[in-house]
Amino acid sequence: MQQIKFTKMHGIGNDYIYINCFEQKIDDPQTLARRMSPRRTSVGSDGLILICPSDTADAKMRMFNMDGSEGKMCGNGIRCVGKYLYDNGIAKKDVITVETLSGIKSLEIEAENGEAKFVTVDMGKAILTPREISVESDSQEPFVAKPVQVGDRLERLTCVSVGNPHAIVFCDRVEDLELEKLGPLFEHHAIFPDRVNTEFVRVIDDHTLQMRVWERGSGETLACGTGACATTVAAVLNGYCPQGEPILVKLRGGDLTITYQADGTVMMTGPAEEVFQGEINL
Repeated sequence: MQQIKFTKMHGIGNDYIYINCFEQKIDDPQTLARRMSPRRTSVGSDGLILICPSDTADAKMRMFNMDGSEGKMCGNGIRCVGKYLYDNGIAKKDVITVETLSGIKSLEIEAENGEAKFVTVDMGKAILTPREISVESDSQEPFVAKPVQVGDRLERLTCVSVGNPHAIVFCDRVEDLELEKLGPLFEHHAIFPDRVNTEFVRVIDDHTLQMRVWERGSGETLACGTGACATTVAAVLNGYCPQGEPILVKLRGGDLTITYQADGTVMMTGPAEEVFQGEINL
């Protein structure tokens, strides 16, 4: 029987199980994610994140959705990785680098009483070319406010990748949307061969957005960091928000501050929290 130590952490409600692979070896993370993620019969989470050694950065992050599929990046998850590395002395410094499938990300740590409290992540440049996002399109111009038939609804979608593919829909209301019905229609739509994360967004004012998210492989989650980044980029592209200024994105789990800079880089600032540590026998 194998005993695995883990840490439960969350970024504004987007919760993952974190395993220190500097000290432990995980041979089958896909199966482990499926086993540990169910909320009533196991630890419960939006998925599993492995914190691993890296040849090119302070650490490497691998993230797995609750269905076992591997994702390229997780904005809320990487902030927690930064906190874990800082708090546990693996990388006790103000700026930490983390290798991901979307490249190396730079994390700036804001600490209180010797522990990381807020983390600012350089998410890199937003990707707007449909082919690079994995969107089927007749044109490789940015996919902005284009009409797409989704079930019995004609939606105007804006597609952005900030490490993961996102489709953003601007709505008058988001609170009463039936995401358990709508989400799968977007996730498995034919124009998204690799599936897609979908954000449903209300513009409160030119510096404030309200968002709900359906994540591929996980369903509705309380928050999505890359989704908040993609949503801010989409809001700028659609003329709702200014570029180069901090935008407050309000999610069900809490708030993130996102800036879509003039050079196309996206910066994300938000909290990271440890919930508990535990062990599981396999």
